[in-house]
Amino acid sequence: MNKRVFHCSGDPQESGRPAWRGVSVMSALAGLMVVAGCSTTRLDRPAPVEDRGASTNRPVEVAPMPGAENAGKPGFYTVKAGDTLFRIALDSGQNWRDIQAWNNLTNPNALEVGQVLRVQPPGAGTATAPAVPSGPTTSPVASSGVASRPLTETAPPPAATPAPAPAPAPAPAPAASGGDEITFIWPAQGTVITPFDEANNKGVSIAGKVGDPVVAAADGRVVYAGAGLRGYGNLIILKHNNTYLTAYAHNQALLVREDQTVRQGQKIAEMGSSDTDRVKLHFEVRRLGKPVDPMGHLPRR
Repeated sequence: MNKRVFHCSGDPQESGRPAWRGVSVMSALAGLMVVAGCSTTRLDRPAPVEDRGASTNRPVEVAPMPGAENAGKPGFYTVKAGDTLFRIALDSGQNWRDIQAWNNLTNPNALEVGQVLRVQPPGAGTATAPAVPSGPTTSPVASSGVASRPLTETAPPPAATPAPAPAPAPAPAPAASGGDEITFIWPAQGTVITPFDEANNKGVSIAGKVGDPVVAAADGRVVYAGAGLRGYGNLIILKHNNTYLTAYAHNQALLVREDQTVRQGQKIAEMGSSDTDRVKLHFEVRRLGKPVDPMGHLPRR
């Protein structure tokens, strides 16, 4: 509490009689003015209190995004606005279920911008990923269109005892950048109405009628069958080996399911116009996840 000591030059009493007796209103007012003119001395004034504990400007610690320590490393991808797990899988040349498992994602639809995802198998580094990682350990596809390759490319140590003469040595294994070349066939019989354009059209558009057959361009395994990828409508993605994927979009009906093995030329869908302005098949070839011109891989006709 502030204490004030008053020092006044006037005497509140006059001739032993109370000063207020017999004075006019004007005199009373004058007396008040004299009191107001007294000097004051503040004896102790407490310092202002600042409650630092209640401050709302304290910086808030933000937890790092999952996988942030791997940002920018080979085999990892940083999620951007608008990304979905299906699109990330297509662009990385992987099965979306594998990416979900590698990153322990309980909800594949709950990605956060800035989250870093593994898009190559753990331990793979820059080496080529195994063909169809979601399938059995033996190759699920065998045909004249896809070269059969062992899972381990290193040669075994020399045998201690004589062994039968081996078959002619196969060609050297492809480099880590991929080289499992495939002979594709046309996925539909119509004419190409929109050519490949890496910026605007990541494949070719093939004209046709509703219900026309769409066939597998090569042996492979279905890694996606659904309508969860915006702009593609009813979509099928086939993984042919550790290098190539093909995508078949805008179908009216899908005739295969995920994880199903298909053969080259097998009918997998019926042509339609889902999520587009006309009946057509949008066909993509992806090499290590990157779109390439299908016309460079399809036979001339």
